[in-house]
Amino acid sequence: MLLQAGLELTPGIAVVFAVVAAAVVLFVSEAIPSDITALSVLVSLVVLQDYTGVDAEAALSGFASTATITILAMYILSAGVQRTGVVDQLEHVVARYAGDSRGRLLGATVGITGPLAGVVNNTPVVALFIPMITDLADRTHTSPSKFLIPLSYAAMLGGTLTLIGTSTNLLASSVAADLGVAGTPFSMFQFTPLGLLVLAVGSVYLLTVGPLLLPSRIEPHDLTEEFGLGGRLSRVYVPESSSVVGLTPAEARTDAVKILQLLRGGETFVATGSDRAIKAGDVLTIRAEAPAAQSFVDVAGLRRLPQARVTEEELALGSGRGTLAEVIVPSRSGLIGQAVGDARLEERFDATVLAARRGGSLVVQDVADVGLSEGDGLLIYATQSGIDHLEETGELLVTEAVGDGLPEPEPIDWREAGLAIGIVLGVIAVAAADLLAISVAALGGVVAMVLGGIIDPERAYAAVNWEVIFLLAGVIPLGLAMDRTGAAAYLAAHITDVSTVLPAIGTVALFYLLTGLLANLITPVASVALVLPIAVSTAADLGANAFAFVLAVTFAGSTAFMTPMGYQTNLMVYSPGGYRFTDYVRIGAPLQLLLAVVTTLGIAAIWGV
Repeated sequence: MLLQAGLELTPGIAVVFAVVAAAVVLFVSEAIPSDITALSVLVSLVVLQDYTGVDAEAALSGFASTATITILAMYILSAGVQRTGVVDQLEHVVARYAGDSRGRLLGATVGITGPLAGVVNNTPVVALFIPMITDLADRTHTSPSKFLIPLSYAAMLGGTLTLIGTSTNLLASSVAADLGVAGTPFSMFQFTPLGLLVLAVGSVYLLTVGPLLLPSRIEPHDLTEEFGLGGRLSRVYVPESSSVVGLTPAEARTDAVKILQLLRGGETFVATGSDRAIKAGDVLTIRAEAPAAQSFVDVAGLRRLPQARVTEEELALGSGRGTLAEVIVPSRSGLIGQAVGDARLEERFDATVLAARRGGSLVVQDVADVGLSEGDGLLIYATQSGIDHLEETGELLVTEAVGDGLPEPEPIDWREAGLAIGIVLGVIAVAAADLLAISVAALGGVVAMVLGGIIDPERAYAAVNWEVIFLLAGVIPLGLAMDRTGAAAYLAAHITDVSTVLPAIGTVALFYLLTGLLANLITPVASVALVLPIAVSTAADLGANAFAFVLAVTFAGSTAFMTPMGYQTNLMVYSPGGYRFTDYVRIGAPLQLLLAVVTTLGIAAIWGV
């Protein structure tokens, strides 16, 4: 049976549990930034080293750990592949499939990432997909927070398909073989049937329950907000008594109030290009400062619709008609030196200028008086034909147009792209063949990319998300403390004691839950290394199938969903998604419990317990 000494609650164990509890409170409350919380954990463990057994050298080992170095290198490898344009090509394919559908984009994210992570280590898959998914989220006017946790989770689920899907699988295979468990080391596809079941159930959860639980931490990219028009766009209702009934939008507008849209029933018309008379029951979208808008409403006898928030999506009519666009003044434009009002853009192109930008400065009032210079940006609202005509003249260059679809990607230098992809695949192959540790192989890939001219050192350093690096390096010593003080063994011992009153299948489920709990706190690799020998010993005591226990621990270590530090891909999406610690608990805890049941039953059905 397990070491009975592990059952005693020592001062060292109590101190480590107290540090864990304090860290969880700080992560959840976000009273201080998460990376600073992690560094606080590191310092606390050293200050309390008489109890924790973690000295300065051990505490700083997180900065040199395999996980930390691997993530750092993967950021750089991802940036290198990104620069070749390969990801842009894939993004174009996904965008054409998804269109404006958020559901299709989520389906593509999960559907591509999961299977791909089964044949390519899931860490580089997530590294490559983060910028693509973020960009596509902008194009569907959706917060990237709705897609990035599913991206990470799908990659984790896909990692359970094959031996090389995750480094955790490789470690579990090696440890189990050293313990003499029949059926190990694993072959490449030995547990693929169970992996397919886990991937299928997890994918259904992410596509159905996930969207309901995930928050929108980062607002979708919106040109109206970017150009400072928040509060300056509004909608008004036209009652029968209004003085604008019977007038065209051009006749109803004033110098201070621009009418952009006329909404009638289910149809929307661009006001500048319409000679339709305004009717009772119409809704007008106007652009004006708050006092001018209120005066217009009062004088014309209109009624404001305060709940109607006007965004770029609301202004893009689709069907090739109305477009909100950002344009810049090119170097040879004939408009340079003219004021916006003198350029007569409304007459020439049916285009209403809503705001102007020069460098970091925005002009949202008296835009007509702004003198145009090379590089100035304008936010305009126009008919699609007006935009097309404007582009043909070369007077202004369209840099972004809402609803215009994804631009054709730039041609790829396939020699450079092939070299970049070959380097990444080489890193994976070398690590999978156990020729080098994945951290060393990944650093070798970084060197190859720099020497091959794919990415320069300056861009390489800029590609690293240092907040994630410090967060991971700060919490890794916590695993050492739990190991050295016996805190991990203390938890495992109680699980083992409970197993004496449970059927074998119940004990398998308990080991899944224990491994998942530890993986969320001290990294999957550490949790598998700690729990696997205990699980095998317990199986022997119960006369149960040790291979079933090994699979439960292996799969639980690869599916630590409940914390950002639970798995390295969770950390990689932490900052880009603007997530909070609680977001992982909200969506990850139900999924982890669901998979505890599914995995346990799957193991029992396929291999028996």
